Amino acid sequence: MTALIRLLRGVAYTALPAELVLAVCLVAGVRIPMPVLAAAEALTVLLALAGLVAYAGLRRRGLSTRQALRDLVPVPVLRLIGHELRLLASLGLWVARRRAGVRPGDQVFPHARDQAALMYGFAFVCLVETVGMAYLLADWPVAHAIVLVLDVYSGILFVLGIHAASVTRPHVLTADTLRLRQAAHIDLSIPLGLIAAVRHDVRFTHEKTEGELNLAVASQTSVTIELTEPVDAPRFLGGPRAVRIVRCHADDARAFYRALTHATSTRDDATQAGTAQSGTAQSGTAPVAARRLTPGRTAPSPTAGPPA
Repeated sequence: MTALIRLLRGVAYTALPAELVLAVCLVAGVRIPMPVLAAAEALTVLLALAGLVAYAGLRRRGLSTRQALRDLVPVPVLRLIGHELRLLASLGLWVARRRAGVRPGDQVFPHARDQAALMYGFAFVCLVETVGMAYLLADWPVAHAIVLVLDVYSGILFVLGIHAASVTRPHVLTADTLRLRQAAHIDLSIPLGLIAAVRHDVRFTHEKTEGELNLAVASQTSVTIELTEPVDAPRFLGGPRAVRIVRCHADDARAFYRALTHATSTRDDATQAGTAQSGTAQSGTAPVAARRLTPGRTAPSPTAGPPA
């Protein structure tokens, strides 16, 4: 099965670029012999059927759907497809006024307000470009149809999808986890026990530094989070990235800072109390957290005697 998967990937890496070249030639008006087109289409169909057979074999071995897809399809391709699906789903959630990944009792902190005007401006520019290209390519029906689909999807829907993902995927604070998100490509969960310090720190310039992650919105971050140990924040195509400092933004940055500070301090107190109770159960002494030390009163100074 491993050899079959490697063979399928090798054929796909060759066939898909060839299909793209053929499509460009057809749009440009280049005449391609029918046997070449028939062979290309047959190769595509055979590749799809072989992929289905390999997927069925992986499933028969007991792998889940997600595991089978990861073994069959390269991780970068899966992440690209997942990103596009999340953008489309975010558009639906945006219209329905719902949020993704938010449960009852979670604290929600939106972060899309400051970029709204910019994203709407981009969408308007894409709309103008779409109308202009449709007018210029009116005499070439095939090119007109292809460019129209690409402009509508990769321009208007893509830009609106990014903003919709930012709106429907806010930062979420639970009892034990902080979930930081940006559009549809970053979803980072940080256990509260790993947070060492939180600062309200407004920044408009960010340099790429190893071990730091900047989730800027409209080129600004307002909250800096330092961790006691690195966490993995995968890159866009799945590459590992260990970070110990995370900078993010929220519409109400001060409220986000206060809530996060309170959550981490409360968790620390609970952890210390639990440790103290555990020590009490083992040693039978009073818990450290429960001890109240009252300063004793010192005795009055003795009266000074007559000078010698």
